[in-house]
Amino acid sequence: MNLETAAGRLGPSRLRKFADLITAGAEPVVIVQSFPGFVDEAHVVIDAMLSLGSGETSAFLRGFAGGLDHPQLRVESVWSGPSVHGVPVRATAHVLTELIERADKELLLATYSAKPHAQLRDTLAQAIRRNVRTVIVVETLQGAAGAISGDEPALAFDGIGAELWHWPPGARDKGAKMHAKLAVADRRELFVTSANLTQSGVGQNMEAGLLIRGGSAPQRAAEHLTALKAAGVLKRLL
Repeated sequence: MNLETAAGRLGPSRLRKFADLITAGAEPVVIVQSFPGFVDEAHVVIDAMLSLGSGETSAFLRGFAGGLDHPQLRVESVWSGPSVHGVPVRATAHVLTELIERADKELLLATYSAKPHAQLRDTLAQAIRRNVRTVIVVETLQGAAGAISGDEPALAFDGIGAELWHWPPGARDKGAKMHAKLAVADRRELFVTSANLTQSGVGQNMEAGLLIRGGSAPQRAAEHLTALKAAGVLKRLL
């Protein structure tokens, strides 16, 4: 992991906290302990500090944080399933995990089907422990009307502390499904994908998506989900 990758995962508020600790002369062990869930990233920044010096590293972190606050529009293609040598695309599981790790305040996710996925659950739980408000909209077995089997999709997120919402079947047109699959982090990043939040969806099936950073799309997607909740179209499960 290089310094730019580590800084991107830490996000703007943690980068500024990191810079403040460096400026205050905090010991490396204290700095690492200040970023639970980001130990590897903290070590990368500390290595840079020992190499470049405290002043240069602190300035880099503050500048990088400012860039994250005002990003230019970037769009990347994302795929699940088989990869092809020589064609650079990013994997769904990696993109989704990194998006969740970068969240500072808010995460909004929507999925049709969901099954317990250890890495995804752990990453979401870490975000919630960082006080990132996490809202997940899921389909229900009743709403799927036989198209989903097994446990309720909401059980994939049981016990991690996320808010779970759904689209009540009685409020829909006949046959309509809650089929949206997306994730929004801090209204700055939007990941739209064909993949459900299942092991096969994010890793095995051939699925395609787009990761959008900057621009108005992340903000608008978050506003739409928030408005659906406020209007009572979406109802709280847990």
